[in-house]
Amino acid sequence: MTGRNGKRRIAIIGMGPRGLGALEALAARVAPGSVSVEIFDPVRPYGAGPNFSPDESELCLLNLPVRAVQIDPGRVGRFADWLGVEDPESYPPRADLGRYFAARFEAVAESLAPLMHAARVENVSREADGWYLEADGRHGPFDEVLTTQGQPRCEPDAQLAEWQNHAKTQGLPLFAAYPGQALRAAAQGWQGKVVGVRGLGLSTLDVMRLLTLGLGGRFEDGAYVPSGREPARILPFSLDGHAPAPKPATSEVDAGFDPEEGETRAFIGALAEAVGMAANAALERICAALVAPGMRLAQAPRREVERWLAAEREAPGSQETRGPIEALAAHMDMARGAVPEVGYALGQVWRKWQNELRQGFNPARMAPETAAALVKFDDALKRFSYGPPLRSAEELLALIRADVVDLRAVDDPDIRLVDDGWVLDGDAATLRAEVMVDAVLPSPALAPVTDRALAGLREDGWLHEVAEGLGGETAADGLALTRDGRPAPGLAVLGRMAAGSVIAVDSIHDCFGAAADRWANGVADRSGRRTD
Repeated sequence: MTGRNGKRRIAIIGMGPRGLGALEALAARVAPGSVSVEIFDPVRPYGAGPNFSPDESELCLLNLPVRAVQIDPGRVGRFADWLGVEDPESYPPRADLGRYFAARFEAVAESLAPLMHAARVENVSREADGWYLEADGRHGPFDEVLTTQGQPRCEPDAQLAEWQNHAKTQGLPLFAAYPGQALRAAAQGWQGKVVGVRGLGLSTLDVMRLLTLGLGGRFEDGAYVPSGREPARILPFSLDGHAPAPKPATSEVDAGFDPEEGETRAFIGALAEAVGMAANAALERICAALVAPGMRLAQAPRREVERWLAAEREAPGSQETRGPIEALAAHMDMARGAVPEVGYALGQVWRKWQNELRQGFNPARMAPETAAALVKFDDALKRFSYGPPLRSAEELLALIRADVVDLRAVDDPDIRLVDDGWVLDGDAATLRAEVMVDAVLPSPALAPVTDRALAGLREDGWLHEVAEGLGGETAADGLALTRDGRPAPGLAVLGRMAAGSVIAVDSIHDCFGAAADRWANGVADRSGRRTD
């Protein structure tokens, strides 16, 4: 099937980093002018997406140092060279990476000359002559449709839905963590108020920066100097009450966590076996490959490493018995080069094995329960492998010492709704918040998605979840699989909405990796226009 001009027509829904990676992969495999590409996305500039918007606050930082942004240079060069920074250890604003991606889009667009629609797709339907999209009009037929939405609209979880109704009824401030500029603007009126923050991950660290530095505060000699315009107190809380561990502070410290070649070979072999096993056996096989690097790096006996991994399989995070401040300080010492504990060491090794993890998991077909178990294991280790810069942890500790951040109700408090806010019943205190910020990102689950394009494809049977709480089932090349295992003709999903078919999708490196290449190979082959 081809369009009227003889070219295969391709629609890409979403042009953030994931869509950009797919577009670049396609441009590398087809000759200019040999396919017709149309892009649908209301968010500009193309390439950046909302998470890396060039308009985002400079206080929202990337959780990677410049030296670690190791993606294919595209047509504009490496990020570090394009940015022109002198310090490879610096953690730049996410907006800088967004500007870089926007420049990459402009470069690749010169080759493929896509037709761009600044519109949200409301419906995708299959007819006899191809796919049709509704987006400020009807477009089609298309031979190929690729959806790359990173975080589409979805139903709020039960707790958030209740809070939204409460905030609306009582006229209370309830804000999302992002966009950061909107949060900072709203916080101009929160002086002297107590602000609760749901979550204690990377997003919460951005929120704390926006509510302090963003309101005129500053850090001097390891201490926080308030401006007087910030909230009286900030009350973060999460299910486990612990902040993520910071990454190694320098390239020298980081290099100390490099796995040995034999350890990496053992992990690749273990993963190849694990994807064919039942869930529990698969986790045990993966963990067996982690024992050797854990013993070596943490200078720990085998039994201690095996005991930590067994606890991680059963109840991730249960190994941590210290209070949140003590644990944070210990992890900061490890980031500076102290002998690491087992969990910290294994988390850094796991970070360095992310490419091997994707290469062994993504093309494989496995039991849904096995896929869910491996995704859950990877997600849990993110408290170490996806940690923030040491600077963010130092700022958090300074805010705690300045009594700006209060952790007395941090560990899974009971929360009561009252007329003037939220009451947090913690183990150490009962605290009241007048404002609430939601810093918990929705899970990459297909079931609660309300985005009309994806929801319609789900309801029409073109998409179905791999397992409860996960994204859509896809083939190795990204083509959606129907419930009977057949690939949907030309319909593909890349990124978070395919979680469970693919793994470790929250990294920018994955946007420009093998998943995009496999999709582009398939499109080029089906078009008959593949170049060498």
